[in-house]
Amino acid sequence: MRLLTDSHTLSTVTEDGLRSSLTGARWSRHNSMMRAKKTVPKFDELIDPTIQALKRLGGSGSIDEIVLEIVKLLDLPQELTEVPHGNTGRTELEYRSAWARTYLRNAGYIENSDRGVWALTPKGTQTPSVDGRQVARDVARQQQAAREAAEAATAPIGTPVEPPTTWQDRLLAVLRSMDPSAFERLCQRLMRESGFIEVEVTKRTGDGGIDGYGTIRISG
Repeated sequence: MRLLTDSHTLSTVTEDGLRSSLTGARWSRHNSMMRAKKTVPKFDELIDPTIQALKRLGGSGSIDEIVLEIVKLLDLPQELTEVPHGNTGRTELEYRSAWARTYLRNAGYIENSDRGVWALTPKGTQTPSVDGRQVARDVARQQQAAREAAEAATAPIGTPVEPPTTWQDRLLAVLRSMDPSAFERLCQRLMRESGFIEVEVTKRTGDGGIDGYGTIRISG
């Protein structure tokens, strides 16, 4: 019994040590990954490299081609290019590169097609290089101005707003604006559409009213 107890104790200690070692290894990898993530270039640091990558690619390229060219331009080590962006299936470099392309597109330096091909615009082609931080600031100001313009276009709080009219209100307004003779012709048409025959409008009396008659057969 003592031997069995000692063996069990030894086994438990071994398992606990292995579990502790695995936990420590995972924690170490996590810390290493977090340190590497902090050294991945920020999106504004990838703005000009994106321009240069497209120039080296001949003016256009796919996302994978652009990212690969950026890696070559910045001489990024593999440990940085493989840092994942959460559980999205993308790397942190790919995620930040996407933001760099978005800012460049909003600034008018690049454009993209439905097929995922990005290309330099005439503005981008004619620009030797850009200041990434300045581009980010310019785009931020443009977006703020657009938001303020949109807010200014809406009715301010406290301003009375006319309720939306219904189709019945619009129809009534049209009928009231019609010439009497046109209104009479409309009534003739409506009577015929409703099954009346021998519809006739009598001599107008000048009072703006309708004088007329028609015949309809009622079953039964």
